[in-house]
Amino acid sequence: MYLKPGCEKEYQYRHSHIFPELKKLLKESGVSDYSIFWDKETNVLFAVQKNSQEGGSQDLGDNPIVKKWWDYMADIMDTNPDKSPVSIPLEQLFYME
Repeated sequence: MYLKPGCEKEYQYRHSHIFPELKKLLKESGVSDYSIFWDKETNVLFAVQKNSQEGGSQDLGDNPIVKKWWDYMADIMDTNPDKSPVSIPLEQLFYME
């Protein structure tokens, strides 16, 4: 995902005040240990989450709570026409348990 330049404090603020209904939805969908990292040089955001069920947060795009969050975040991130964050899938090249 891509953060717009100069928006890192606002991004962090909004996530520290995540919608309670979104947090509940994520947990009920099996998402836990969810972290988002920021590369200061490129404004790239990298998310990591554990999923106890099939899929993850990116598979909840049809949910109205998620759409509300996307709308809320759209002014500080690069987004697709549906306001979902622009993201690219990454291939895992290494894993150690």
